Amino acid sequence: MAKLVARESEIKELQSLYHSGQAEFVVIYGRRRVGKTFLVRSVFEGQFTFEHTAMSPVEFDNNNLLERQLQSFYLALKNCGSDIEQCPSNWLEAFQALREFLQTRPGTSRQVVFLDELPWMDVPGSGFLTAFEHFWNSWASGQERIMLVVCGSATSWIADHLINSYGGLYGRTTREIKLSPFTLSECERYYETRGIVMNRYDQLQCYMVMGGMPYYLSYLERGKSLAQNIDQLFFNPSGRLYQEFDRLFRSLFVRHERYAQIVRFLSTRNEGYMRKEISQGTSIPYGGALTTILRALEASDFIKHYVHYSGSKRNVYYRLTDCFVLFYLHFIDKKPVRPNFWQSSHLLPELNAWRGFAFENVCFTHITMLKRALGIPAVDIEYSPWRSRETSPGAQIDLVIDRSDRVINLCEMKFSLDPFEVKHNYDMVLRHKVATFIEETHCRKSVHPVLITTFGIKKNAYSDFFQNVITMDDLFM
Repeated sequence: MAKLVARESEIKELQSLYHSGQAEFVVIYGRRRVGKTFLVRSVFEGQFTFEHTAMSPVEFDNNNLLERQLQSFYLALKNCGSDIEQCPSNWLEAFQALREFLQTRPGTSRQVVFLDELPWMDVPGSGFLTAFEHFWNSWASGQERIMLVVCGSATSWIADHLINSYGGLYGRTTREIKLSPFTLSECERYYETRGIVMNRYDQLQCYMVMGGMPYYLSYLERGKSLAQNIDQLFFNPSGRLYQEFDRLFRSLFVRHERYAQIVRFLSTRNEGYMRKEISQGTSIPYGGALTTILRALEASDFIKHYVHYSGSKRNVYYRLTDCFVLFYLHFIDKKPVRPNFWQSSHLLPELNAWRGFAFENVCFTHITMLKRALGIPAVDIEYSPWRSRETSPGAQIDLVIDRSDRVINLCEMKFSLDPFEVKHNYDMVLRHKVATFIEETHCRKSVHPVLITTFGIKKNAYSDFFQNVITMDDLFM
């Protein structure tokens, strides 16, 4: 198995739970392709008593899915050494067979039971949850040897039925671990272990395309430029990620078309939309169904909600934040095949506009690193964009960091190939933004303008306007 990179805290936690001496029910969840299965198999390699991965509903007719899930579970039992003679006809029989198998295992060592992609096993009308609850509550929870580890990419299902359950599994999980995408720093470590040579400028662009998803990064080929890799993976009809968007949503959501429709709509405006606008733009009724979809998309880390700084708490915006989905919808979705597009289009305005927003998005996901760069790692903050609603011409701030030490950082984010140069006209724009912000928000804190850019700032008559300059390297801290 390939070497596991980063995840030190998760590894330590899982190892501690393995040696706890009591029954454990561990839930590991997170965005599909983030490395949940790889983490579990790396930590417990050779130690599974029983391991089963549910079958993807994408591959089969829903009419036969329960039968196929049960057959798959049956074969997993056989492969692990069970003497079960026939396929269970329902989930109660399946979990009873698992219990009997575990009871026959000799010795006193830990029994690790790994159920991967658990939400896929919950075929509608199958009674899966009732049987699963019964297995844990009536027997496994009382067995000191049992360590039950379950994974799932359908994060909203995990949250509703396991973590926040008000049914038979209420308060039954002993640990929940949310696995997040790699940070820029962790991606850099990953490249080093794979022998992939990329400077930080290209690493940043790679993150803007793929996010910190280990599964996507695993397809990068050493010896090729970033542009060559992107063309090979995305702009070739046989590329491994050319059809990933559709596969991703089909595997995560029932009625996936509606979920895809919403993220497509959100991709049309950088700051996102309010619920009413989403309903109008997608023709999805404003009500419970829309709430369910938005909550599921946010639980799976595709979107985030926020309120503009100093805006009404009722005016909630939903913004598309998944790097891969943003890139895919911008350049590939419903567009003609464009071989070698990335290698030949570096200077197109289309790419420059995307880079600007994608860089902002990366900065938002690395807010912890921004705090370190500002020297305030322990200071409580709130952060969000801000847009003028009163002044003409209007003003917009990419990121407002409201600090508990009575300072507000107004952050401008600029993706640039060279040190960024503030010219006279832009200096006037910046001063207008700050003055408008102070006037409209009635700000009584000290206001510190901050530039976040790739290679720093070019010194000139206007560069001292910024109190702090944060560079690309600071995001790798």
